Amino acid sequence: MPLRIGRIETFLYRAEVKEPVKTSFGSIPRRSALLLRVEDADGAHGWGEVWCNFPPFSADNKMRLFETVIGPAALAGTYLDALDAWHSVTARTARWAIQSGEPGPFAACIAGLDLALWDLTARRAGKPLRTLLAGDSVSRSVPAYASGLNPDTAQERVARCRDLGFRAFKVKVAFGTEIDTAVVSALARDLRSGERLMVDANQGWDLPEARRAVPRLGSYGLTFIEEPLPADRPAAEWAELAMLSAVPLAGGENVMGYEHFAALIGNGHHGVVQPDMLKWGGVTGAYAVGRRAVLAGRSYCPHWLGSGIGLLAAAQVLAVVGGPGMLEHDVMENPLREILAQPFPRVRDGLFPLPDTPGLGAEPDLAAAAEWLVSRAEHRASHQ
Repeated sequence: MPLRIGRIETFLYRAEVKEPVKTSFGSIPRRSALLLRVEDADGAHGWGEVWCNFPPFSADNKMRLFETVIGPAALAGTYLDALDAWHSVTARTARWAIQSGEPGPFAACIAGLDLALWDLTARRAGKPLRTLLAGDSVSRSVPAYASGLNPDTAQERVARCRDLGFRAFKVKVAFGTEIDTAVVSALARDLRSGERLMVDANQGWDLPEARRAVPRLGSYGLTFIEEPLPADRPAAEWAELAMLSAVPLAGGENVMGYEHFAALIGNGHHGVVQPDMLKWGGVTGAYAVGRRAVLAGRSYCPHWLGSGIGLLAAAQVLAVVGGPGMLEHDVMENPLREILAQPFPRVRDGLFPLPDTPGLGAEPDLAAAAEWLVSRAEHRASHQ
């Protein structure tokens, strides 16, 4: 049955928070979410989300880009399925992305559209997304870890997350030797049996700094060290660091394109592969990258820092891909995360349960989220 898009709605939300997310590249003092609601010509619908967590006001640019460029291009086509739509819209807008100098925003908008179309397709089939992708034998839960922990409040946050059911935690580093060592040593000392600890440098070190930091922090028995180098550093630097490290290196959230992920996986310097499906690729790209990573013996741990729509999408694909990977579950203050994906699953004994309802298994509570709505727009196809 051909897929024709009849209507697209965009919803931009923004919420101030008391405790910003702190990273080596800067802070995130407010949380944004850009959602897409896509209907086909018969009225079936699906939800997508566009990556826009940093800088916070980049969401406004992406909304305008979707409304004026990506949306009209998507509405003009007829597709075999969601996979065909991703390839077709990507090809149709490729020269525009080059001309504008904005390949990242273009990719994020198309990724959000891809998710909405997969959600729509699964809802239309009456199946959870994971079942649509891989059948009934897929796991109904995935391991999850508490992410986004600030170094200055990490110990209190870990205690709260432990009570909420988490058994793995990731703290931000690359704030200086003294701060990093103090927080990692304290958290590692307080871990209980079966719990795991990871760190995220957010591309915060150059190679000389990473040579010193990675072995030092790795000595605390970490599960992985994320983005110890900028994502665009040459493979030779990653190779050296991987050999110096006692624990796996992780990365991928700032990588775009099949060829770049193939190289990252093939080089073997990243033991943990972390594509952000709503920064590039959508379900279509993440599913392919995840399968390739697991077949190559790597862990697939999808990156996500946004609302519950993107979190559920990452969880559904992780369940299909399998392997030893974990779901990144942001636990920092964000009033948009749960309200935009109802009913919101709760972690239990380290596992994130997946809904058995069709598609992603959640709907945004638009009425409850109205106080954070910044902008909303609607576009219809000419054939409507």
